[in-house]
Amino acid sequence: MSDQIFIRELLLRTIIGVNEEERNVRQDVLIDVTLDVDTRAAGESDAVTDTVSYSALADGITALVEGSRFGLIEKLAAEIAALCLEYPLVEAAQVEVQKPDALRFARSAGVRIVRTRAGERERSLRA
Repeated sequence: MSDQIFIRELLLRTIIGVNEEERNVRQDVLIDVTLDVDTRAAGESDAVTDTVSYSALADGITALVEGSRFGLIEKLAAEIAALCLEYPLVEAAQVEVQKPDALRFARSAGVRIVRTRAGERERSLRA
């Protein structure tokens, strides 16, 4: 698939981290999401119902992140990817989560994951 919908540099605040001091203060996280979506129908119809509303997606990600208290950014990224795959038109989701200033002398540290609808189906069949 070559069509993609993306959100870049969504800056949110959440409780994230495994150290005691991280469990008490909200920290910034920077989120990038890229979705593989066939946009041909939306390109022809000009109807938001034929695509994934990035506004609705951003609202969903914001609610998830701001309401979460995960220890690891890997878990946060996985939950964001799962949320993205709830949209029927999304075939794959690439999610990058960064913690700015997490490491001394580094602008940020983070994780990038890719989850696919096919991979999630295979995983649920094995469970």
